[in-house]
Parts: sequence; structure tokens; C-alpha cells
Amino acid sequence: MSVWRAAAELARAGGGGALATVARTTGSTPVPAGTKMLIGPGGRLEGSVGGGCVEADVIDAGLGAALRGPVIRTHHLNADLAGDLGLSCGGTVHIVVEPLVSDTAYVRALEEADGARSGTLTTALDWAAGPVKRFTAGPVGPHEATAALSPDQGTLIERITQPPRVIVFGAGHVGRAVALAAHAAGFRVLAVDDRPEFADTGRFPADVTVMAAAAFDALASMALEPADAIVIATRGHRHDAMILERVAASAAGYVGLLGSRRKQAVITHALERAGVPIAALQRVRVPVGLPIGAVTPEEIAVSVVAELIAWRRGSAATGPARAGY
Repeated sequence: MSVWRAAAELARAGGGGALATVARTTGSTPVPAGTKMLIGPGGRLEGSVGGGCVEADVIDAGLGAALRGPVIRTHHLNADLAGDLGLSCGGTVHIVVEPLVSDTAYVRALEEADGARSGTLTTALDWAAGPVKRFTAGPVGPHEATAALSPDQGTLIERITQPPRVIVFGAGHVGRAVALAAHAAGFRVLAVDDRPEFADTGRFPADVTVMAAAAFDALASMALEPADAIVIATRGHRHDAMILERVAASAAGYVGLLGSRRKQAVITHALERAGVPIAALQRVRVPVGLPIGAVTPEEIAVSVVAELIAWRRGSAATGPARAGY
């Protein structure tokens, strides 16, 4: 469950709690702007804003937030303090702590932020006349700050985009492990399998979408975008090749195929003969994942999701697709 949805549910229930957001950082800090922590009546529920005494202070502020409205907590992480806490040193972090309230407009803004593709969430930090939180849908620039304070420090401004979607074709042992690891890493995940016993929602967390359908039917029902990553891990060469034929030249930003070099050669030859452009095949990552010597499904999932994270963050660690095309 996203922190937005969890916060909305806690606010709607009216049982207290607070939401902490790293609003500004300078220098070296343990977490970036936009990082969140959900605080319940008994303490931290989800997320982290850095640990140690920083987090303890924020939790304390969150437990008392209902009495005083939003506050900004500022912590200077000098070298001695950071060393004692095991944190990065030399930075300053500004954290907004706001109470969760059952106000209808406030809850609706949280829900809109949770379900939106992109937009801006603004929160006034002076609640003398009541809470003010508003979501505005719209495009967000790729280089805009995730969270920031207005120049007068009277408003928290958050720019929200949905995380990339990972579509895993094949929900067997490896496919399921990849889906679980991708979900844990914060991706939106869709697992597709034509076998009902594998495409069973009980095998996955509630936030993972599971589709019991043939790959072709699943692909026909979705529009692939640059923010989509596809991992092909079905039960056989024929299924893999048929999916790859349809997604290699798609708009998806990442396409990876589970398998060996020999499997790569066989499928590549067949797809070239079928007319798939060579440039489309050259971008396919096969074997999918970073080369860490993975063997078990869980190890393979770690290698795949590590590469997905590098792709998401624009890291050079992904490098070119490792294929002999």
C-alpha cells in the first residue's frame, strides 16, 4: 500500500497520526527530499526519514501534531552527530510534520495524490483557519524537485509522478519472485500468466495486479509507455518468442528476457526471420538482470530488480543491453 493511501485511510478513520515529509536538504543527508514517514498513535508505521535522534524527534512531533498543526523540524547533521548515528555527515534536513485530519478536502487530496499519474500537491503550513491541502493534476517536469518549501516556508510543494510499471510475463517461481522484489522496491507491478493456479492473487501482495490471461490478450488490453518495464519469464521458448515479437519494438522503456545465451540465439534468429527490426532486438536485455551469479529464483529476482532500479534512476550501471544481436 502506498504511503498516500495509508495516510488517507488513517486520516479518514480519525484516530490520530501524522505524516512527515523531508521538504528540503542541503549538503550530505541520509534521505532525499520527498521521503516520507507515516506516524500512527503509537509511533512509526511506515517509511523512514533517516533514523536515530532525527526520527525520534519527528515521531515526537508527530504524536503532538494534532495540538499545534504542521511544524517544520530542522536538523543539522554535523560530523560527530552523524558518526554516532551512522548517518551521512555535513548536511541539514528540514522535515514537515503534519497531523492527519478527517477533513473531507484533506482526505480527498491524499486520495487524488495516490491515484494520479502526475501532479502537484500543495499543503499550507498555517492551519489557523483549518487544514488546506490541494492536489492539481498535470505534467511534472523531469528535473523538478520532488518536494520543496515555498520561499516564505509557508507551503509544502510536492510534485508527484507514479513509479514505473513492471509487467512480468510468467508467474512461476522466478516470475513471482521478480514481481515480489519489484513490488518491495516501489514499482507498480502487473503479473500475467495464463495458468489460473499461478495467476492467483493469493500468491501476491494486494497492491500487485494479477491477470489470468494469455499474453496476447493482456498485451491487447494495455498501452505500453516509456515508463513501462517488461520482464519475460514464461515457461517456454515459444511463449517467450511470441511475447518478445510484440514488445521488442514497443514504447516500453525496458525489455528483459530470462534465459541463456543459447536461448537468446535461437529466439533472435527466429524473430529476425519473422521481420522484427534488428534495432528492436538489440535493446532487449538477455540474460535479464545484473551479472551477479544468481541461481535461485530469489537471487535472480535480486539481479533483475537491481537492473530495474538502475534503469529507473538513469544509472550507467545498466549499460547497453547485454545481447549478442
